[in-house]
Amino acid sequence: MAIQAIQIKWYNEKGEYFWVQYHFKTDQGMKNLTREEAERLSGTDPDHATRDLYEAIRRGDYPSWTFEMQIMTPEQAEDYRFDIRDITKVWLHGDFPTMKIGKLVLNRNPTNYFAEVEQAAFSPANLVPGIGISPDKMLHAMVFSYHDTHVHRLGPNYHLIPVNAPKYSPETSYQRDGFMRVDGNGGSGPNYWPNSFGGSAPNPFILEPPFKVPGLAARTPYNYPNDDFVQPGNLYRDVMTEEDREHLVGNIVYHLSGAQKRIQLRQTALFFKADPDYGSRVAKGLGLEVKEVERLAGMSNEERAKATEK
Repeated sequence: MAIQAIQIKWYNEKGEYFWVQYHFKTDQGMKNLTREEAERLSGTDPDHATRDLYEAIRRGDYPSWTFEMQIMTPEQAEDYRFDIRDITKVWLHGDFPTMKIGKLVLNRNPTNYFAEVEQAAFSPANLVPGIGISPDKMLHAMVFSYHDTHVHRLGPNYHLIPVNAPKYSPETSYQRDGFMRVDGNGGSGPNYWPNSFGGSAPNPFILEPPFKVPGLAARTPYNYPNDDFVQPGNLYRDVMTEEDREHLVGNIVYHLSGAQKRIQLRQTALFFKADPDYGSRVAKGLGLEVKEVERLAGMSNEERAKATEK
């Protein structure tokens, strides 16, 4: 498995900031299940992946991922050919080569599954100085929803559960009381700030530097001038093997076969815009006329919707 993170921001003591993408690339190699294998295993052995991970760690065959990152300056982001905050787009490695930073290694299994796994509460809102939130809308939603879900699932003090608590830098907030508060609860200290009792105070040196947000704030249709079909076409032609393409087309045909014909035509036209071979193979698999799909691919979204209304 290869994991690509949502865009974030790095900043330094000089007030400079940069846009960053993290990449965790598997050192085990890429292995996938066919649709038929996945269907069979979902009924006969749904925990096969969890067990495989557990047994690999137990025998000392520790899974690892190489940690790489891409860096982009604010100036480069302003006129880049793709919207860098669009999670359906990648920063092309030819434009921004990845740099190897380190490795992520899973070298032990949990001793107690409930304490170390069921109670784990990861949140992208937990940041260290030097790392900040970008304007990525998906990231903003995650920053809110992860914390909100953990509060609902584990209670308002989930951050104090040992698996979630920082090991070397104890939290010094003024949050008090609440369900499952089992530590000193702030002792006899004040639960407000500012105070005159020597309580913790905000550290202005770790504030994120501001970044420029030009333009007028309003609700408008998304209209970034990039091509939504270039990258899917490149992926299909240049990255996938012929076997990958066969599996992709087969999976799409299998899942799209139950849709109404007008929906099949609209969607297949989008595949055709990414790559003619891609759209043609899906069309043939669905029993659609390739010429009709090609005609629809040359239309705008509005024209295509009107042409397939009936």
